[in-house]
Amino acid sequence: MEQEGHLTAVQAASRLADVEQDVLSHHTYRHTGAELTAGARIAWRNNPLCVGKFYWRALEVRDCRDLVDDPGDTPGQDREAAVFEALVEHLRLSWNGGKVRLLLSVFPPDLPGLPAARVWNSQLIRYAGYRRGDGTVAGDPDSVRFTDAVLRLDWRGKGGEFDVLPLVVQLPGREPRWFDLPSDAVPEVRITHPDFPRFEELGLRWHAFPTISNQRLDLGGLRYPLVPFSAWYTCAEIGGRNLSDVNRYNRLPQVAGAMGLDTHRDRTLWRDRALVELVAAVLHSFDRDGVSIIDHHFATKQFVRHEEREAKQGRACPADWSSIVPATSGSTPPAWQRRYEPTRALPNFSPHPAWWQAEGRD
Repeated sequence: MEQEGHLTAVQAASRLADVEQDVLSHHTYRHTGAELTAGARIAWRNNPLCVGKFYWRALEVRDCRDLVDDPGDTPGQDREAAVFEALVEHLRLSWNGGKVRLLLSVFPPDLPGLPAARVWNSQLIRYAGYRRGDGTVAGDPDSVRFTDAVLRLDWRGKGGEFDVLPLVVQLPGREPRWFDLPSDAVPEVRITHPDFPRFEELGLRWHAFPTISNQRLDLGGLRYPLVPFSAWYTCAEIGGRNLSDVNRYNRLPQVAGAMGLDTHRDRTLWRDRALVELVAAVLHSFDRDGVSIIDHHFATKQFVRHEEREAKQGRACPADWSSIVPATSGSTPPAWQRRYEPTRALPNFSPHPAWWQAEGRD
């Protein structure tokens, strides 16, 4: 905090003395609201896996630490439901009528001998993947194992291509519970193309913004295992990966058909043409509905500006090249020619294990 200019040297020394006393007395301490906000923003700046760090100072931090801080079972208190409702509120606030907000909600940290609340989901909004008898998958193949796990908890999906998975909340020493998300917390965008009307026949859609929930915040010696983080999409994430990867929805053959392309020979470059038009369709559809989204060229240019801004401040810019360069038209943005070091600095966000796998429910 002192190095970032948030505290004077005297204030920093006083605060450090208070923290040391709390640790001696209680084996832990509590961040102030200002420390939580500043620390979360710096953690995003330090993380090497995000192309959107140009906006790190704009991150809003929502303090949910007092939501389920009672280690006992208070009679009449539905603690899992309280966590779920706070997660739903996070989604509603992030949506913001289509003007997606950069929002992080921070739930209680792990304490000595007392783990905090978790969610099983890697993202708060994901689509289910159902195994069919013939070995194919309905929905998102990337979600098959998680879908199997929640089916064993007696959740029942509809078997569709875009069924929203429930949130699974687990508190220490208790069984996991699932909750279906209300429709107003899961805004979706129907994918169409301005030049190819048959796109609409494909029935493609995607949820309006991502909310990462499988990472912890490491800040000042404390670990916060539940810190859902919402931002806006880049069009290449949806069109260039989620809907097109062969191990995801693999929709390029259908897109090519809707475009009237010859798919019998690779030399027609039908995959390349279909990929670009699918990305264009995503961008068009989000713009049509007034939902925040950026294109991958703009995103990488902003990242380079962030990198240059950090250099002027005398700071390194940790980055993973594969996370910065988009899968679509990867050689065209300026980041293609650059090389990055995915070094780790604290504070930071770290991936944590899938709790449902750690518990042997896979």
